[in-house]
Amino acid sequence: MPSATKLEKKEAYHARLCDYLDTYEKAFIVHADNVGSKQFSDIRAALRPESLILMGKNTMMKRSIRLYCEEKEDDRWAPLLDELVGNVGIIFTKADLASVKDEIAKYKVGAPARVGLVAPNDVTIPGGGTGMDPSQTSFFQALNIATKINKGTIDIVNDVHLIKAGDKVGASEAALLGKLGIKPFKYGLEILKVYENGSLFDAAVLSITDEALLGSAAAALANVAALSLAANYPTLASIPHSVVNGYKNVLAIAVETDYSFPLADKVKAYLADPSAFASAAPAASGEPAAAAPAKKEEPSEEEEEDMGFSLFD
Repeated sequence: MPSATKLEKKEAYHARLCDYLDTYEKAFIVHADNVGSKQFSDIRAALRPESLILMGKNTMMKRSIRLYCEEKEDDRWAPLLDELVGNVGIIFTKADLASVKDEIAKYKVGAPARVGLVAPNDVTIPGGGTGMDPSQTSFFQALNIATKINKGTIDIVNDVHLIKAGDKVGASEAALLGKLGIKPFKYGLEILKVYENGSLFDAAVLSITDEALLGSAAAALANVAALSLAANYPTLASIPHSVVNGYKNVLAIAVETDYSFPLADKVKAYLADPSAFASAAPAASGEPAAAAPAKKEEPSEEEEEDMGFSLFD
């Protein structure tokens, strides 16, 4: 049975977590492997006062969240239960989620490759001089890396893809990277999930910009309009195109027959005497044309077409 001191600490932790669940509506589930204490302290300081980090045993966090949901009869925070696996913590925040995500990303520090570590990213050694003396060619030979001796030092002939993401770092790779002074990996708090008002989603959603959303909506609208026109099935997306296409057909009929209407009269006049419209243009010499009496012009065919398509703006 746990001592009275441990029970008090558990109850204090439970009360603190429940207070956070009452106070905040947004949170991040973060993975904290390979994050040092100094790095953790810097992140905490950077996120205050609108955000705070809560770490603890997964069993304690799950217990407190379950009890909170039962007592409040509110399951909004229940989605977090399945995500509390491994070395994880919760960042509660009142700030903009995207800005907090960017702030967390600033605090990643370089780390050397250790034997047996699973590589979080690809590692490539650039070609060129290494500064190592020829007696250490064995490190490169063990990894089948082509080298040459140049002015008493070892040069790597070409760029070498040394480690693939997800592979374990071997002893030879770790020793070579250490001798070259390369710290290939960066570690920090890794955002696993984002929580907001009862919804849980991937952190990648925060990278979607308004421009990307508008572009996707415009592309979808164009596809719906094209499909509707091809199927001859009117929709809100295709009606403006249908109206413009109908106007073009009516105008073509008016040009070829005696039927006319105000907007077709200007087209017929242009076809009958194009030179009259050319003479009305300003002189090419740069001289300002004589002021002509103001005349209200009917919209041209192109203007009418623009009017139809402007329904998409």
